[in-house]
Formats: sequence, C-alpha cells, structure tokens
Amino acid sequence: MILGSDHDQDVTYWYEGRCPYSGEVFSLPRTLKAEAIAKDLMQELGRIYPHDVEGKMYGILFTESLTGERVVLKAFSGLLNGESQIQGWVPPIAGREKVAIEESITLIKLAAIKQELIELSEIPERWEYEQKSQAYESEFQVLRDHHQVSKQTRQLKRTLNNADLEELNRESQLEKMARRDFKLDRAHVLLPLKEAIAFADAKMQILKKQRRELSRTLQTQMHSAYVLTNFAGETRSLRELITEGSMPTGMGDCCAPKLLHYAATNNLTPIAMAEFWWGSSSPDGYKMQSEFYGACVERCQPVMGFLLSGRRSPPAPHIFVSLAKPDLQIIYEDKHLIAIAKPAGLLSVPGRYLDTQDSVLSRLRQALGEDKTLYPVHRLDRQTSGILLFARDLESLRSLNHQFEQRQIHKIYEALLSGKIEIEYGKIDLPLWSNPENRPFQQVDFERGKPSVTRFRLLENKENYSRIEFKPLTGRTHQLRVHSADSRGLGITILGDRLYGCNAATDRLHLHARELTFMHPRSQEVIHLQIPVPF
Repeated sequence: MILGSDHDQDVTYWYEGRCPYSGEVFSLPRTLKAEAIAKDLMQELGRIYPHDVEGKMYGILFTESLTGERVVLKAFSGLLNGESQIQGWVPPIAGREKVAIEESITLIKLAAIKQELIELSEIPERWEYEQKSQAYESEFQVLRDHHQVSKQTRQLKRTLNNADLEELNRESQLEKMARRDFKLDRAHVLLPLKEAIAFADAKMQILKKQRRELSRTLQTQMHSAYVLTNFAGETRSLRELITEGSMPTGMGDCCAPKLLHYAATNNLTPIAMAEFWWGSSSPDGYKMQSEFYGACVERCQPVMGFLLSGRRSPPAPHIFVSLAKPDLQIIYEDKHLIAIAKPAGLLSVPGRYLDTQDSVLSRLRQALGEDKTLYPVHRLDRQTSGILLFARDLESLRSLNHQFEQRQIHKIYEALLSGKIEIEYGKIDLPLWSNPENRPFQQVDFERGKPSVTRFRLLENKENYSRIEFKPLTGRTHQLRVHSADSRGLGITILGDRLYGCNAATDRLHLHARELTFMHPRSQEVIHLQIPVPF
C-alpha cells in the first residue's frame, strides 16, 4: 500500500529495545496515524473472517522508501489459516524452511508422545484405585466408629465389680485383629493398583523428559536457522542474539520481528508501528479483539533493540520508561520497613524486559535513591491493588520471611465477585498446581498441587454482585482467584478476572489487599495496616 506524505505524529506508545551489542536503546512510536491504518486492517479482517476465529496478533508498519513514498506493511503472528506465507502480507523470516524436514519428524514424534501420555494418564487402574480407596476409607471409618463405641462400653464395664476382664480383653484383641485384617485386605487390593499407577507415572516422567529434549533440540535448530537483519545491514541468528536462558516457542514468528526484518531488507525506513489482537481472546484472557498492545515481552522484546539498530532517521525524543513518576502512597515507614498502597496495573517488582521495568520497587528506588537498599517481603499480582511491604535491611527481611513461613503474618483481601453467592462464610481447601506449559494459569490438582487454604466471609450482596472478604491461610500464586472461580470453591470469578473466565466489561481486577498484620522485626510490636478499598 502506497500512502501520501502526511502522517500524524501524536504518539500513543513507544516500542523500545536495547541493542545487545552497543547497549543503546532504540525507540519506534505507535502514532494515531498508525492506529488509524491498523483499524482499517481490522475492518478488512472483519469482512474476511466474519465469525469467531483463532485469536492472534496482527501488525502494520508505516514506512518510507528511498524515493520518499510512504508504504504500509502488514503481518500476522505464526500461521494464518494454516499458511505462513500469504500474498499481500509480509513473508516469514527466512530460515524455517532449512529445518522443515527435522521439524515434521519431530512433530510426529511429539504427537506420538502426547498420545502415549494421554493413555498413561487415563489407565483404568487410576479410576479403580480412586474408587476402591474411597470405598475402603468409608468402610474403615465405619469400623473405627463401631470399635470406638465398643471401647467406651468396655471401659464402662471395667468399672463394675462383676466385670469379666478376660472377656473384655479378648474383645479388644479381636477388634485389633479385625482392623489389622482390614488393612491387610486393603493393601492386598490397592497395592497392585498403586504399583501400576507408579509405573505409569514413572514412564510419563521419562516421556515428558523426551518431549522436552525433542522440543529443545528443534527450537535450537530453528533459532540457529532464523537470521534477522537490522537497518545497519547486520545479520544475526536468534541463537546469537539470545545467549542467556531458553527461548520461548514461536520466537521469530511474531509480527514485529517480521515487519522490521522485511523493512530492513527492502530499504524501507520505519516511521511508526501498531500491533493489535484480532479473534477470540488470548488463552490468558488479557488480550481482547481490536485492542492495541505493545511488543510481546517473551518473543519480541529481546530482539527489538537489534532490529531497530541503524535506522536512517533518528527516533523521536522520548523519556525512557525507567523515568516513571514515583507517585506511590506510603502508608507506613520507619528505618527498617516501608509499606506502599500499590495501585492496580503496576508490577510489584521489575520484569525481565524493558517494557516491564516500571514497578513499585523501581519507583521506590527512584524516589528514595538507587543507593538505598530495598527488599520486597511479598508480592501482589499486577492487577491486584493493596498493601505491599518492603524491608530496608536483610535482618528485617529474614524476620518477616520467617513470620510468613510460620504463618504469623495475616492478610485480609476484599473482592467483588462477578455474580452472587448465598453462603455466608466457609473455608476453601483446594490444592493448586502451575502447569509449566500454561503459565501463569493455576489449576486445582489433587495429585500435584500444593496445599492451598482460604477462609471467606460474605460482606454484602448488592445488585448482581457479592462483596467478599478473603483470609488466605497459604500464599499460593493466584490462590484467591482460583478458589473463587473454581466450581469446587465459590464457583464465581472475581469481577474483571479475564484469566479465569470473567467476560464482564470492567477496567480492573476487583481484588484488593486491604489489611496486613505482622510483628515488627525489631521492636516486636504488632503492626496492623489497613487501607480503603477503591471499588
């Protein structure tokens, strides 16, 4: 697409990256003009795909040719309708075709492993063990209750003058033998089932290890084959650019790298870029159709600095993200501790990449001075507001960590549910497990999950919502959110919790860390902090 020379310079967002070689930070704006072009593409997608389609990121890059013409490039992440290359769209970055055969062979192996894992997870012994184990437990409880009554009767008889102590002792021995025989019978039935399950689990662990190794090998091959070019004419493989840690699946297939690589190899100077989500919501629930988003943290951010290196036109003036205003409300402070009223939408501590550096901790350090030591005692989810505590020395941190381990620190949260409940109070005991292939999503898992316990109290029902007070007795990731959403918990999501299924139109997660009670690490005084609920 060829455009005229005018374009709107009103910037709504900055794409940024630090070059791994020069250390210089490069920026590329998203402007109102770029957003308008992207919205035209959204309308085009709406005509082509009138029904719900697989959600993915799309992007446009507003560029200028050597002759001064304005050219718009468009790209999609991954595959579109199963195709990687479609006329009118920026082609994929060269390299994948070099490992196409290895990829197809590996995918076949991975599919076979997946099927075997499914079969092993569904062996009949698992269901039989669960059913018989529960039946034995019920029978044994009945037997123990009966024997307890008998024991109490015998104890009463022993107080009588004419008690036949020998007979009473014989009854006691017979009951002990009955319990022993019951346990032997239970072990005889359940042990083979348990061994079969253990054998299946061991085999699953081997298969999962094989799957990881196959995936890692394929990713290494692909990342070595993918070659990126920047605006200085330099070329590097993904493997050369990302030297530390593992690279996520799909790196190199996202919009931004495709667009910038294509522009660099075709002598087009980037002016502005806009990326948006189209289709069904993202798996984590936080990307919605027609919304604009920044470059993805895991796949795009690490290569953005290299790709933007060597642009012919310098970036527009910009204040880097680390200069964010330290506009935090301090609710408690002394020479050992500092407590902050964290707003919703702000990280507790900085993330790995440039667009996740803004956080409570980074703002505090900026306000207090980089030379001041600060240690986060705990964390709150990005979407959760409330009290966040920091220690100013290691001794205080150790004391507070010990209090957390001993469950001597008490937290109270307040939440607004997306529906109504009638039960007034109770306890939720559901173990939580984080699937490493679906982070940050947490799920209830009675085999692999960690103990997670929450007490709750209904504060009020108003209109179509319930206001709840939560007291977590453990501190698992997303504990309150899962205990609320899961059908075995409250069965209703917290309002605004898209990750766990709330589709209501709202601008935040309605979860607030309202109160925090602990013992001061130095004075041993009980400190009780409380802040108002903002919803």
